[in-house]
Amino acid sequence: MNSHNNAAAHARLRLFGVASAAALLLTAASSRAAAAAGDADRGETLYQGCQDCHSLDKNDVGPKHRGVFGRKAGSIADYSYSDGLKQSGLTWDEASLDKWLTDPQAFIPGAKMFYHLSEAQDRADVIAFLKERAR
Repeated sequence: MNSHNNAAAHARLRLFGVASAAALLLTAASSRAAAAAGDADRGETLYQGCQDCHSLDKNDVGPKHRGVFGRKAGSIADYSYSDGLKQSGLTWDEASLDKWLTDPQAFIPGAKMFYHLSEAQDRADVIAFLKERAR
């Protein structure tokens, strides 16, 4: 193989590598977008695990969730929140709920909640349920 053919082969391999990397990035981005979109039906099923402590319409071990999306954290008058949550200044949206559901204790030290959802898709689905159906 002469040097011209060798250079052309290397260029094709580099191009193939760039195209493969781009395809992987697009696949990862579309997976994140799908997770970000969430599936409210699946989220409703997953929410059953939350009902050990929460209800949509009444306070229990944890505060009620109806209307949580867009609500200021720690703002339900008849629930006893942790000081950290009351003083957080958060308003519950996709980003804050995702961080909260990932690790409540790391997000707001001293929070009462220990339960978490380790899978991004599970969090996105529960958030979609809360946003779309628990208004």
